[in-house]
Amino acid sequence: MIKLDPYRLVLGSKSPRRCEILTEAGFRFDVITADTDESFDPDMPVIEVAEMLAVRKANAILPQLSSDQILITADSVVILDNVIYNKPADYPEAKHMLRIQSGRRQKVATGVCISTYNYQVSFTSTTFVEFAVLSDDEIDYYISTFEPYDKAGGYGIQDWIGRCKIIGIQGSYSNVMGLPMHDVYQALNDFFDQLVKKN
Repeated sequence: MIKLDPYRLVLGSKSPRRCEILTEAGFRFDVITADTDESFDPDMPVIEVAEMLAVRKANAILPQLSSDQILITADSVVILDNVIYNKPADYPEAKHMLRIQSGRRQKVATGVCISTYNYQVSFTSTTFVEFAVLSDDEIDYYISTFEPYDKAGGYGIQDWIGRCKIIGIQGSYSNVMGLPMHDVYQALNDFFDQLVKKN
């Protein structure tokens, strides 16, 4: 287990899934959030968007940090046909997203930023997810029952759709949930080593 003393860990996210992942990985942490603009330049390469948003979230929270805190922020997007599918605004948009993903393989990209008030690193982790064909009845059932409006791509891999309609995953499962814990663990270890060297 990584020893971060004398630093304290902060998660810059309201996501219950990111909190769950970090807790199950054995970390104790505080939660600090700040409202941020999640828009992006449409000409920006889609693979860079999640990391850019994670850095933006971090920079919005940094003024609230003390010198002994390490901040983790993250943002996840679903990419298919070079198009980003973020959180659906309503039922029709969620249905549209799931119809597009039905029977196809898409990419989940999670950007992660690790920061102190004077040092910052960021990276992107990707996972490929393959859907079975979804009928309209299945899509309607899923949206009505699970209301996935807070989830990139309009679905959560940890619920019904992940158990019954996802037939393949290449890469990190926790990345699809919103935090690539293996990569975060290694990055935190490297980050802490660099902090020790700087001090």
